[in-house]
Amino acid sequence: MDEQIKQIADRLRGMREVLDISTDSAASTCAISIEQYLNFESGKVDIPVSILHRMAQKYNFNLTSLLTGEEPLMHSYTLTRKDKGISVERQKAYKYKALAGNFLHRKADPFVVCVDPKEDATVSFNSHPGQEFNYMIEGKLKIFIGTKEMILEPGDSIYFDSGIPHGMLALENVPAKFLAIIL
Repeated sequence: MDEQIKQIADRLRGMREVLDISTDSAASTCAISIEQYLNFESGKVDIPVSILHRMAQKYNFNLTSLLTGEEPLMHSYTLTRKDKGISVERQKAYKYKALAGNFLHRKADPFVVCVDPKEDATVSFNSHPGQEFNYMIEGKLKIFIGTKEMILEPGDSIYFDSGIPHGMLALENVPAKFLAIIL
């Protein structure tokens, strides 16, 4: 996992340098401090997918290129079979599968996300520019958005401003799986 984070950080830095984007502009695009942005590029800190998504949208390069180092090829459709999305093992608590990773110039990034239960109830909060839609598939998830706490069960969905700090916990010692679409 640490090697993958380093590779993604190297690709992000490389894209920024090739496109002659200053770290100031990159940080501003991501709505974070320059120091925080440089920490992401260092490869020592995991980069939220939403930050990569924001950079890809703003500077017109593909999120799949950042995540995998490979270019997407499809431009009219892409088919992702069950359990065959591009795996993005980024954090211990979350496992992402990109569902449209091979589609060129997509406007949103859909993922199947699996949140494993944790022994402690510590929630890691994240915030990023844009919006997010989550649709529960399996398990039970406690989601925190700002000061609000909600329980999501299969069939429930939530759409929110992802600039608000948010986090989640799988409940009942069972992994929670949901569809996440980052806009």
